[in-house]
Amino acid sequence: MRAIVSVSDKTGIVDFARALTERGIEVYSTGGTETLLRDAGIQVASVSALTGSPEILGGRVKTLHPTIHGGLLALRDNPAHMAELAEHGIQPIDLVVVNLYPFLETVRKAGTDLPEALENVDIGGVTLLRAAAKNFASVLVVCEPADYPRVLGEMDREGGASQDTRRRLAARAFQHCAVYDSHVATYLRPHDDIFPKAYTVALSKIADFRAGENPHQLAALYAESTPKPSPAGFLGAEQLTGIPPAFNNSYDADLACQAVADFSTTCVAMIKHGALCGLSLGDTVADAYRKALAADPQSAFGGAIAANRVVDEEVAREIASVFFEDLIAPGFTDEALAILRQRKDLRVFASRGDHQTARGATGGMAPATELDYTRVLGGFLVQTRDTLPEQSFTPNVITQRQPTLAEITALYFGWRAVKHARSHAVVLVRGHSVVGVGAGQASRIAAVEMALHRAGERAQGAVLASDGFFPFPDSLERASEAGVTAVIQPGGAMRDTEIIRAANRHGLAMIYTNERHYRH
Repeated sequence: MRAIVSVSDKTGIVDFARALTERGIEVYSTGGTETLLRDAGIQVASVSALTGSPEILGGRVKTLHPTIHGGLLALRDNPAHMAELAEHGIQPIDLVVVNLYPFLETVRKAGTDLPEALENVDIGGVTLLRAAAKNFASVLVVCEPADYPRVLGEMDREGGASQDTRRRLAARAFQHCAVYDSHVATYLRPHDDIFPKAYTVALSKIADFRAGENPHQLAALYAESTPKPSPAGFLGAEQLTGIPPAFNNSYDADLACQAVADFSTTCVAMIKHGALCGLSLGDTVADAYRKALAADPQSAFGGAIAANRVVDEEVAREIASVFFEDLIAPGFTDEALAILRQRKDLRVFASRGDHQTARGATGGMAPATELDYTRVLGGFLVQTRDTLPEQSFTPNVITQRQPTLAEITALYFGWRAVKHARSHAVVLVRGHSVVGVGAGQASRIAAVEMALHRAGERAQGAVLASDGFFPFPDSLERASEAGVTAVIQPGGAMRDTEIIRAANRHGLAMIYTNERHYRH
C-alpha cells in the first residue's frame, strides 16, 4: 500500500505516519511534513521520487502529476484502467492524508495583504482530497486528525476499512474542501456584493444538544466560519459553570447578548423564550440589573440574563438570589464567580469575540455586513442585520408640544430597546429603563395593552416606543389614558393626520423616526 501524507495541521501526524509504516505502508510526503517525519526517524520518501519530477514554481506545483492522480483515480475493478496504469508504470495509491493551507487563519491576521492571502489558497491539497474522495471505494481519504485512531482501527480489521467508513471519510473530505472554498470566496467577494447569485455558508459544529426546542427534535449548535471578524456573543463564549446548555438556553442567551451589545453604556438585558423581559442602563451593573429585573420579574424568572460589563461581587449576589438559567457577560471578578458557582442550576458564560474591548464591554453591534437568516421550507430568507447606529435618524417632532429633555432621553433609549422585542412591539420606558413590554402581537393596540398591563402604575409619566407605525388613533388614546406623555414611532400610516390630531388633543409629544424596527 502507498500513502501520500501532506498536512498543514500537524497534530498527531508523527504518530500516525509511524503507525502506517509499521503496517508496511509506503509513505510519500512533501515540504514541511516530509521534513518533520524524516526528523522523527520515520521512513518517508519525497513525492518527487514517485513522480520523477521536481517541485516547481517555488512549491506551487508538487502533486499535480499524472503519476499521482492516475494512481488515485484508477478504478481497481476496471481492467482497462489497471492495464493503462501498468503501461505507464504507475502504481495505485491507497491512502491520502491531507489538510489544507491555513487560509482562514492567514487572512484573519492583521496586516495580511492580497498576495499573501492568495499564496495560502491550496490547489494541490484540494485536488488530492477530491480525487481520493471520488474513488473512495479504493482510496481512504483522511483530512481530520481526530480520525487517525479510527482509520488505524479500520485498517486492522479483516478485509480492511469498511465501505461505510470510506464513504463517511469521503463526505468529510468534500465538505472540508467546500468550507475552504467558501472562505476563499468570502474573502475575495467585493463588500458591495451582498447577495451574490450563488452563496455558500461555512459552518463548524460547536456542540450537540440533547434535544431541540422540544424533546423529540434533534439539534446542534454551529458557528459560522468566515474571514470576517466575529462579534462578541454567545457563540464564541466560554462556559465557566453549569451543565451544558440546551437549544432554548442558547437561543435566549444569544438574544440577551445581542441586546446589551446594542448599547455603549452599562446595560443589562433579560430574555425568556425569545421574549424581552427587561432592559435597562445603569451607573453600575448592579444598578442596571435591578432596574431591568423590576420591569417584569415574573417573566424573567428562569430566563437568560446578559450584561455588557464585567460582573462584580455586588451584582453576583443579587443574581444568585433569583433563579436564572443562563448568565453571559464579558467577564467576572473572582469573587463574583465564586458566588455564582454555588448556583448549580445557573450556566455562566464569558463572551468572547473579535470586537471585545479592553474595558470589559462587548464591542458593539454585529457588523452591518453580517447576514441574518430565517428558515423557510426549502430555503432561507436572507437580510442584512438591523444594525442602525444610535440616533441614526433625524428626529421629526410632528406634534404641537415639544418633548422635554428627559422625554427625549427616554424616547431615544426606547427606540433602541424596542428593536429587541418581537413585532408588533411596544415598550414603555422611564428614564433608561424598560417598564413594560408588549410584543409578538398581531395588532398594534394589543401590543399597547400588553405593555400597559405589564407596566401597571409605572405607565404614569412613561414614554412609549413602537417598532412600527400606528394604523389607528386608538393606541395613542389608550396610552394617554394610562398616563404616557410622549411617543416615538416610524410614522407613515395612511391615517397619520388623524393620529397627529389625536396626539395633540391628548397633549402628547410625538417624534417620527422615518425608520422602523420590525423583528419577527
